[in-house]
Amino acid sequence: MTISRRAFMARSLVLGCSAAASPFVTPVTFAFAPGDARLVVIVLRGAMDGLDVVRPYGDRHFKDHRPNLASKGFEDLDGFFGLHGTLEPLMPLWTSGELAFAHAVSTPYRDKRSHFDGQDFLENGGGAPSGDLTSSRDGWLNRALAGLPGAHARTAFAVGRENLLLLSGNAEYSNWSPDSALDLSPQAELLLSAIYENDPLFREAAMQAFELSELTESKGMSTRRAARANALASFAAARLADDSRIAAFSLSGWDTHANQANALPRALNELRVAIETLKSGLGRDWDQTLVLGLTEFGRTVRENGSRGTDHGTGGAAIFAGGALNGKQVFGDWPGLSPRDLYRDRDLMPTADVRDYAAWALRGLFGLSTSKIERDVFPGLSLESDPGLLA
Repeated sequence: MTISRRAFMARSLVLGCSAAASPFVTPVTFAFAPGDARLVVIVLRGAMDGLDVVRPYGDRHFKDHRPNLASKGFEDLDGFFGLHGTLEPLMPLWTSGELAFAHAVSTPYRDKRSHFDGQDFLENGGGAPSGDLTSSRDGWLNRALAGLPGAHARTAFAVGRENLLLLSGNAEYSNWSPDSALDLSPQAELLLSAIYENDPLFREAAMQAFELSELTESKGMSTRRAARANALASFAAARLADDSRIAAFSLSGWDTHANQANALPRALNELRVAIETLKSGLGRDWDQTLVLGLTEFGRTVRENGSRGTDHGTGGAAIFAGGALNGKQVFGDWPGLSPRDLYRDRDLMPTADVRDYAAWALRGLFGLSTSKIERDVFPGLSLESDPGLLA
């Protein structure tokens, strides 16, 4: 295989950077695909509490299970579900059909409720009835890329301490993982800027790295997280506005065992900033973009003694973008009466979250049903289109 100068430089950067970066910096991976559609997958690490983010206030059992959490403010969506107040700035997207949700969704992962295993299942996309990952232990987005004629790695950056399983596999891609604190002298920064001056790709990459390094060193946690989300989403939007078509990154902070009323808004604010920045940065390309916000599993229906929630099963997914058929909460609501709960503790899943990702791939990039069912999401059967895309 012939390696271009850019590919060589990208791989050289990987070797020269620390894998033990700050937890405040998260991976971002890009890949090129034919066509004008854009897909952004955001992994919400830590198990987002869908019942707090998209509250089923119309279910009469909701307040019984959550006497404290249910009392917090929300924005009405459709007379039954309400949106967490932190996401109120996104309501114009809801009104214009550029925001939607799916409730009572899950992967086939059940009962052990491990973040690590749950995230592996989410990113691998396997989970046939046996509950196993695919034998290749790669990512569903990578397997999708392998099935797209003309798709190839173009611009691939993973910024942070971990690599996404989501895009790992045989389809070619590359990662750039700088340490969060680059520890470069002003002279070294000037030298790098001079080296990259005539290469727009690496000039912008270097500037983003400098910004991220400054963010991790100089700002408080909440401000740092929001600024980090803005920097990453800005970088993603710039790449997607060029010749990249698929981006994936993760946002952490969704594990809310205690004091959820304070912890969850911080994670939601970071997500809000990322979505708003993607929309602003993509400009007219936002009309052909779909954002999938996916989490490994939901949280318990009942709040715990620490005014938080524990690891559960059924959860929610968040969708945004101009390509979305929005202003709706997808899925079949199972109810919150004790007899309707999964194992008397969790929201009962009524849909496989992989369905939504599968139909997104089919609608955006024309991936065949047979390819999706056989290779991308083995064990999944695409029976009815949920109508995710406009």
